[in-house]
Amino acid sequence: MAMTRYAAMVRTILVYGAVLAAGTFVLEWLQFRFLVQRHAVEAYVVLVAAAFLGLGVWLGARLFRRPAAAPFVPNTRVQETLGISDRELEVLGLLAAGGSNKEIARRLEVSPNTVKTHVTKLFAKLEASRRTEAIQKARELGIIP
Repeated sequence: MAMTRYAAMVRTILVYGAVLAAGTFVLEWLQFRFLVQRHAVEAYVVLVAAAFLGLGVWLGARLFRRPAAAPFVPNTRVQETLGISDRELEVLGLLAAGGSNKEIARRLEVSPNTVKTHVTKLFAKLEASRRTEAIQKARELGIIP
């Protein structure tokens, strides 16, 4: 008996909730119609602006899409011609990444003096006097990305 009372109460609440929701929907719809009728020009301007915004975003995405960059392929022929070893190439890549001699030494598990030796040899092979110049020449030659 208690269960039927509970079910009846739930059903009554749901019916009242549905009626109130429907009434609210009708009132909101009428208010919307009133606003659209009263401010028709503004509503049309907003719709046209939204359409042009969507068109602009779509065109921008279509026209200014960049093709996927091709993966970097190092120029091994230049590397061999200059006599740059694989370890020196590794040091050069870490130089290009902005690593200091100490950071490169830690990363490669060698002493900082070994890194200095590699850097000096790279300067000679690339005919550079500074790190930035060596990195720039290596990029121009296609040795590093």
